[in-house]
Amino acid sequence: QVQLVESGGGLVQAGDSLTLSCAASGGTFSRIAMGWFRQAPGKEREFVATLTWSGASTSYADSVKGRFSISRDNAKNTLYLQMNSLKPEATAVYYCEATYSGTYYTLFSHREQYPFWGPGTHVTVSS
Repeated sequence: QVQLVESGGGLVQAGDSLTLSCAASGGTFSRIAMGWFRQAPGKEREFVATLTWSGASTSYADSVKGRFSISRDNAKNTLYLQMNSLKPEATAVYYCEATYSGTYYTLFSHREQYPFWGPGTHVTVSS
């Protein structure tokens, strides 16, 4: 069982930057593929970004490509999401999600592929 706890959310203005963190425990972090999803009020949870065990391969939603960056520190069992040039439409609860992967190169971008997730952290971007 993998436990995840997100942090770093808050209220920022459009154009600002924010870095989210996700602390993982209870699993072999270096063998876990990770992802960030978000859920805006009244909407379904959507994919934001994902990366492989090593962090060498990443994938992003088109809406955040070029502005967000996902990374991980396997020594600290921590996942990050650097968010730059934030827009009001980025307002949402951001969830860190995890899944065991049998390969080092597989990326997971679908919600149903992740059996573990944290309680979420709120991000509000004012215009």
